[in-house]
Amino acid sequence: MLTDIKKIKFYENILGTLGNTPLVKFNKITRGYKGHYFAKMETFNPGGSVKDRIGLEIIEEAEREGRLRPGGTIVEATSGNTGLGLAIAATIKGYKCIFTMPDKMSIEKIRLLRAFGAEVIVTPTAVPHDSSESYTEVAKRVVRETPNSILANQYFNPKNPESHFKTTGPEIWEQTGGQIDYFVCSVGTGGTISGVGKYLKEKNPKIKIVGIDPKGSILREYFYNKKFNPVLKTYKVEGIGQDWLPGTLNFEVIDDMVEANDKESFLMARRLTREEGLFVGGSAGTAMAGALKYADRMKENDVMVILLPDTGERYLSKVYNDDWMRENGFLIPDRVTLRYIIQSKAKNVQQLVAVDPATTVRKALDLFKENDVSQLPVIEKGKPVGTVIDNDLMSAVLEDHTKLDVIVKTLMKPAYPVLGASAPIEHAIDFLKKKDSAVLVEEDHNIIGILTRYDVIEYMAR
Repeated sequence: MLTDIKKIKFYENILGTLGNTPLVKFNKITRGYKGHYFAKMETFNPGGSVKDRIGLEIIEEAEREGRLRPGGTIVEATSGNTGLGLAIAATIKGYKCIFTMPDKMSIEKIRLLRAFGAEVIVTPTAVPHDSSESYTEVAKRVVRETPNSILANQYFNPKNPESHFKTTGPEIWEQTGGQIDYFVCSVGTGGTISGVGKYLKEKNPKIKIVGIDPKGSILREYFYNKKFNPVLKTYKVEGIGQDWLPGTLNFEVIDDMVEANDKESFLMARRLTREEGLFVGGSAGTAMAGALKYADRMKENDVMVILLPDTGERYLSKVYNDDWMRENGFLIPDRVTLRYIIQSKAKNVQQLVAVDPATTVRKALDLFKENDVSQLPVIEKGKPVGTVIDNDLMSAVLEDHTKLDVIVKTLMKPAYPVLGASAPIEHAIDFLKKKDSAVLVEEDHNIIGILTRYDVIEYMAR
């Protein structure tokens, strides 16, 4: 039988699936708020993010202008998503890619880019924008040093907002039948909110365009005060916020800006996944958290569209990792127990380091050094019988070097108090603010950890 290829519905390549992402109604998170709320699900793009839209536009413009020739290299400073959009298009068109990324970005993003054959250069996050070490400046240097290469330049390339003016904005207008009152979007390069905002404002000037900025960024402050204060404040949410002003950000189409911090962003992202089934990243959590802060302005029949930029798959090691969330102070239960404090400690100090009464002083001193601790519980048959302190042992050895080979039982002090793992932090504080410098934590009749004054103070500060 002869195949009639014309009867088969297909795309010539994956780039044909760009755009036309769906609107999905929120059902649980917005319960109790006036109005109607919809997510613009950019996770449905082939690379799983809104940035897929600009990658193809930027490359084809460079081809038309003759700046990008066969066998050429595309260079970009990226948080990961723009890089992936560029990498997908480059794979189809036969170009090489080199991307620079700040070191706060998830390992999943780096691996994704490398999966498409891209070279990834990781740069420091905590440096000024104009530092020679910043990811934007390193990208410029790579272009200067690489023949037949272009800088995609998403922060200043007009094709960034233009792509959203041509695609994302019209999609939202058509999908809502023009019945949209608020468009909410987290802000990074500003390309999405500027392009969508311009289109929607031309259709209906009454539509409110609301940008959401992560706490630590300067964009919201600049929007209100028109003062540029480039104070370097690091934050954990990826891909949005700035300590400088991108050329692709048009404040003229933005009506208001709202701030959301890291904790609000990450907890909201997890809620979107667990309550709405929308598996999204941290910046989507930022957008949603900010949208709900703005929701008190909504009337009964108002429509709000919130753009959710990317998939949660590239944040499994962070936002969806309970250990990482606890270590950074984002996953806090209503009742803070000693078990939670231990789990919040860095991985390398969670495990209990202890000695038995017959351990030599020499071995104990080695353990102090190896584990960077200053006190060791002495455990015998699962029960604490004493404590050895590094300064006590060193003083004893300095006075008499033969004590290196005596057992710690001869030099140990009384054991620290033992508290249950489910006890609240306040119980530990009651002991620590008096004479005890640490408490031991017990669960199922086993000592599972030690909490020092420093551990508790560090947790409280975080």
